[in-house]
Amino acid sequence: MNYNSTRDSGCIVTAAQAIAQGISQEGGLFVPETLPVLSREDLEKMIGMSYNEKAKMILSRFLTDFTSEELDYCVDSAYNDRKFDSANISEISRVGDSAYLLELWHGPTCAFKDMALQLLPFLMTTSSRKTAPDKEIVVLVATSGDTGKAALEGFADVPHTRMLVFYPENGVSEMQKLQMTTQSGENVSVCAIKGNFDDAQSGVKKIFTDPVIEAELEKNGQMFSSANSINWGRLVPQIVYYIAAYTTLVEQGEIAMGETVNVTVPTGNFGNILAAYYAKLMGLPIGKLICASNRNRVLTDFIRTGVYDRNRDFYTTTSPSMDILISSNLERLLYQLCGKDDAVIRDWFGKLSSEGKYTVSDSVKEKLQADFWGGFCDDEQTAATIKKTFEEYGYLCDTHTAVAVKVYQDYTAETGDKTKCIIASTASPYKFNDAVLAAITDQEIPADPFEQAEMLSRISGTTPPASLMALKTKKVRFTDSVDKEQMVEKVKEMLK
Repeated sequence: MNYNSTRDSGCIVTAAQAIAQGISQEGGLFVPETLPVLSREDLEKMIGMSYNEKAKMILSRFLTDFTSEELDYCVDSAYNDRKFDSANISEISRVGDSAYLLELWHGPTCAFKDMALQLLPFLMTTSSRKTAPDKEIVVLVATSGDTGKAALEGFADVPHTRMLVFYPENGVSEMQKLQMTTQSGENVSVCAIKGNFDDAQSGVKKIFTDPVIEAELEKNGQMFSSANSINWGRLVPQIVYYIAAYTTLVEQGEIAMGETVNVTVPTGNFGNILAAYYAKLMGLPIGKLICASNRNRVLTDFIRTGVYDRNRDFYTTTSPSMDILISSNLERLLYQLCGKDDAVIRDWFGKLSSEGKYTVSDSVKEKLQADFWGGFCDDEQTAATIKKTFEEYGYLCDTHTAVAVKVYQDYTAETGDKTKCIIASTASPYKFNDAVLAAITDQEIPADPFEQAEMLSRISGTTPPASLMALKTKKVRFTDSVDKEQMVEKVKEMLK
């Protein structure tokens, strides 16, 4: 299988090239030329398989230039009991009669990003040996909180790699900030920027396509790659867990083989829900894809109107990983919906860059709304959902998962669709102690995040993740903060 660029259909690369490079030279994103077909027989074969076995079966369809031995090495190195606190890698909890929370946060950083970013370093180093054996890979990342830590954890001290992370100074939770600024590893660097996530993401994209920096890296025997979901190696592992979850529900007798399910995903950058869409195109019986946004409702408005407009107020919310106004992975979806017309994509995303706005055609809008439904909720509704879910079901969810639960409930109320639904649960509630505590108790909340965790544990009867509590004694290593205009110089400084 080969891959095209969304902005140049004539650009054709292998899977290894797509993963090692991260983004196409003209700024497009790599997508498969064709998607593999997932038959009912394939799904039946997965019944009884381990998560790793399912992952290898699915990944082998996309990464056709990887040998079976290479896939075994990558998958088994990523998904094991040293890194995940669940033998199943992910877990599924039923809430009510028809909702299933797919817990994707049992990895080392307690967020769904671990599902991809524990695998990506092995995919990337294997890819670089095939495509650029003499180069050091410089992994450059913008994060709204979870990607940064998950990437740092995955790439720390991986030979022949460097890891550079930028995050919005006031746009992550205290626990997320501690996770990044205390990260160990000789090959990692972290810096805050005075701005929001979109500023960080735009800065990183500009650096990627800067010919002067590219030439300097070439001279130093280095090349850029990305651990953001713009990298196909980040996205393809996410397809795996939707297919794996479906077959697990069949194994558990919760659904019948071939039964249609809906999927609800809290998302800002659109990668997590795009993975479910690709699984649907492959043949997984998915009905509606319910896109859940917080107060930064740019995706909700786009799905409902066909107009993408980032010219609006930006809000800092209690679900900070979704505080995004430029959803990068939407480009991959639109490339699919417009018949892979790269000229159309260049036009729309050129307008997004110059005017902050574009409008899709009526035919694309119709296709979009056939598969997707968009909804949003604010912080007050998020808190009420955390409280209600805890009181009614004894289930404690984080702020992002609560957004998804609320939007799913809104969808069923508006449409009457009672189809069983997989809801992506994207983070441990202990990553957002203060907001979760404020939702379930009227008691005074301490300022210290570790005291908050202990209080949350007492009230909820749940156990804080050991990896988070261990941050209490770790030394802060990274304290720098720069203006967004200084990111280029900061990268040069990080790379010496």
